[in-house]
Amino acid sequence: MSWITQTLSSSIGKKVLMALTGLFLILFLVVHLAGNLQLLVDDGGQSFNAYAYKMAHNPFIKVVSYGNFFFILLHAVIGIVLTIKNKAARKVGYHVSTKDSESTWASKNMPLLGVIILVFIVVHLMGFWAKAKLGIGEIGFVIIDGVEMHDLYTVVKTAYENILISGFYVISMIALGFHLSHGFQSAFQSLGLNHKKYTPLFKTVGTLYSYIVCFGFAIIPILMYLGISF
Repeated sequence: MSWITQTLSSSIGKKVLMALTGLFLILFLVVHLAGNLQLLVDDGGQSFNAYAYKMAHNPFIKVVSYGNFFFILLHAVIGIVLTIKNKAARKVGYHVSTKDSESTWASKNMPLLGVIILVFIVVHLMGFWAKAKLGIGEIGFVIIDGVEMHDLYTVVKTAYENILISGFYVISMIALGFHLSHGFQSAFQSLGLNHKKYTPLFKTVGTLYSYIVCFGFAIIPILMYLGISF
C-alpha cells in the first residue's frame, strides 16, 4: 500500500485526487439541481417536500450524501494544500509577467472562488440541512399522501423572501460558475487526458455545463423571491 501513500502525498497525486473528487461533485450538482427545480412547481411545495422526504429515507442516497460531504471536505483541503505549495514555489522562482498569458480570470482566482463556495456551503448547510437533520431552528410538518414529513419547502421559501439571502445565493452561484468552468477542463488535464482534438471539446462542454447548472441554481432564489412558479 506504500505506493498509494506515496502517490497521494505527491503533488501529482493530490491533483489527480482533486480531479476525481471534483468530477464526482460535478455529477452530484446535476442531481441536486434536478431536485431543487421542484421548488418552482406550483403545488404549494408538495413536490419538493415529497422529493426531500424520499431522499432522506433512501439508504443509498444517505450513503452517497455522507460520501458527498467527505468529498467536499477532501476537495477543499487538497485545494488549500496545493494553493499554499504553489504560492511557496512562486516565492523562490523568477517573476514573469503573465499579461499575455492564456490563463483565464477563473484559473488565476481559483483559491478566492473556492473560499466563496466553501462559505456558501457552510451557510447553505446551516440554513437548510441542519434544520432538517439536527433540529436546529423551527421547522413545521406537512402530511402528503398520508405521510408526515418536514415542511422544507416553507423553510426555503421563507429564506428566499429575504433579498439579502437570495442575493448571496446568486453571487455564490456566479462564483461557482467560474470555478466549474475552469475546474471541469482542469480535471481532465490532471488525469492526463489532454489531446489537441478533445481538449477544446472538454473546454466547451465544461463551459456549457457551468452556465446551465449555475443558471439553474441561481434562477431558483430569483423566481421564488419574485413569487413566480410554474
